[in-house]
This record gives sequence, C-alpha cells and structure tokens, in this order.
Amino acid sequence: MTTDGDRQNGDSDPDSASPETGSDGAERHPSMAGDPEGSEGIDRDELLTEVRAPHGRLRWKWAIRVGIVAAVLGAIAGAISVFGLEWGLLPGIGAFVLTLTVGVVHALLLFRSWEYRVREDALYLERGVFTHVKTVVPFVRVQHIDTSRDPVDRLLGLSSLVVYTAGSRGADVTIPGLTPGAAEDLQDRLKVLAKDSTGDDAV
Repeated sequence: MTTDGDRQNGDSDPDSASPETGSDGAERHPSMAGDPEGSEGIDRDELLTEVRAPHGRLRWKWAIRVGIVAAVLGAIAGAISVFGLEWGLLPGIGAFVLTLTVGVVHALLLFRSWEYRVREDALYLERGVFTHVKTVVPFVRVQHIDTSRDPVDRLLGLSSLVVYTAGSRGADVTIPGLTPGAAEDLQDRLKVLAKDSTGDDAV
C-alpha cells in the first residue's frame, strides 16, 4: 500500500510538463491539448502517471450517502419502536448514530485505500477496507471510456471515469472522485494508450 505522501490527488498532474487548459476549462496534458484522436507521435512515457488518489471531496460525497442511509434506517427503526414496540425514539436514534459512525469510518478508510496509476501496459487500481482489491485493466481490452457526474458530483465539483472493457459482464471499472479536468485528462491519456495498443478500431 502506498503511503499518503506518495499519492497525488486526482486533480494534480505528476508529470514534469504543465497541463494546458482547453476551451471547456479542463486541464489536459500539453501533448493532447489539440486532438487526442490524432496523436500518433506522442511519447507513451509522457502519458504515464505515478500513484494518484481521488480528490479529497470524495469523502464528503460518501459521507452524504452514509448520512442518507443512516437517516432512513433510523427513521424505520424509530417508527417500529414507537408504533410497534412502544419503546420510544431511543432505538431509532441509536440506529442512526451507529449507522452514521460505522459508515463514516468505513468511508474514510476506503478513501485512504483508493489509488490508481497509468503504466505502460495497463491501468492499475487498488482499493478496499476488509478485502483489498487490485484490478489491472490492460489497454488491449479497453473498448470505451466515459466520464459521468451524478447530482452530488455536480454539487461537489467531482466527476467519475468509467472504463468499459471487453470480456465478462461486470468487468467495467470506475474511478470516482476526480475533478472534471482530471477526469478528462485521464480519459485522453487512456484513449491514446488504448489506440496505440490495439489499433484505430479501439475506444
């Protein structure tokens, strides 16, 4: 596991070259600032990254989700306690506090475990609290790459990158908690590397 000091947030660029800003405000690597679709002359080494972590605001997104779940469970437990068992509101409050505490701790630990990197042959991801999962996505299997933003992402200024791969169902991977600029930059990098690995029919 990489220490926090070795990881970089998803909105930073570890390469020596500074990213350029496109017309949409998204930061991109200088070699892809024009057209990533026609970037045959790009040095692959320029597209690789060291270990990166999602943006810190991802913790707030997960905390909001935990809070909603805790509120729902607390309301259900409270309703059962008041109207069914006549125990008052204490069980509902206890369910809310317990769910919120456990959920927030789990979210913080999960955030600390999340990291990804772009290497010569594949995209590497690591995450997990109780079960540590390592995923390798070879560029030759990449079929399509999308960015997505749900309402909470838009509220917090975040985006997710979804990499669709060939093979078994459920093999697609998602990198959460990126800034829109970082998500678009990573999308461009992976597109170029996938095309270079599999030919013009990829991505």
